Amino acid sequence: MKDFKPLVRLIFKLFISIFLLISLVFLGLYVYNSNLSYFVKEKIAAKDWVLKDILIEISEGSVAEDVEYGYRLLTETSKWIGPMAENPEMHFSGNNISCTNCHLKAGTQAGSASWVGVTNRFPQYNGRSNKDISIEDRINGCMERSMNGKKLPKESEEMKAMVAYMEWISEDLPKDREEEFKGYPDLQVPNVDVNLETGKALFTKECMICHGETGQGLLLADGSKGYQYPPLWGDDSYNDGAGMNRVLTAAQFIKGNMPFGQASYNNPKLTDEEAYHLAGYINSFDRPKMENTEEDYPDLKKKPVSTSYGPWEDSFSAEQHKYGPFPPIINYYKEKYDINKTK
Repeated sequence: MKDFKPLVRLIFKLFISIFLLISLVFLGLYVYNSNLSYFVKEKIAAKDWVLKDILIEISEGSVAEDVEYGYRLLTETSKWIGPMAENPEMHFSGNNISCTNCHLKAGTQAGSASWVGVTNRFPQYNGRSNKDISIEDRINGCMERSMNGKKLPKESEEMKAMVAYMEWISEDLPKDREEEFKGYPDLQVPNVDVNLETGKALFTKECMICHGETGQGLLLADGSKGYQYPPLWGDDSYNDGAGMNRVLTAAQFIKGNMPFGQASYNNPKLTDEEAYHLAGYINSFDRPKMENTEEDYPDLKKKPVSTSYGPWEDSFSAEQHKYGPFPPIINYYKEKYDINKTK
């Protein structure tokens, strides 16, 4: 009988341990359900969410190193990964434009292809490559086209830092606010071709004061950091494979953002037709040529109608694809392929 006493004591201890464990689990569930706010971060109401101010947070020392580095790369692109970088191996951007010359207010301005919430939208389908792409692929698309340069390694410190910054400015973004930061304003496409004289007059009146008489732009006082106002054409501008080289895309951007400081997404200064003629005038000038653009859009039906380089899945002229009128091309794709094109 004595041999059983240790066994009985062991069984009793196991029983007590299991009982206490079960009790703790039930107690934990009760506390969790009764005080959910202790465990779940409260969602920020759409009306209460505000954009972060990166400069204030940097001055307070509350920004992670990779986020701050990403901010520097995106706002001083030429200095860090462009022609002005001290290390030749870091010359990824081929011009002296900064990413934020187009993605305004450090990528937070609605209507300028803002980065707020952008990482949540990837992977996404891309017509130019006819497949789903990552946010890193999208950044490299800009590097090769808007920046007239070459791809960054996806696993590089620089790529990770840029993505980290985009994620940082998007933290806690309510679902109800996501739409306002997407893309550009809508544009009612005029059913006329671009009038270059009208565009020139608008450029002289609205744009020349910042971008210069010959579209050369204005460098920052610290020339090592690139442009305050970017060149709109010429050797130091975006190349002909960039989205901004399409009249309809450029017109949308202009409508929502230009003249700088005067127009906004919800309160444009220029009419749709004025933005259209101005975009055509800007894109009538020479700019760097991108190689192998004929390989873009494996499915040519997905090609935007204002893409100025061929081939196309239609018989409209190169002149019409560059300067319009575009509604006949848009109607063609709707009638033949049931595709709704907006640009």
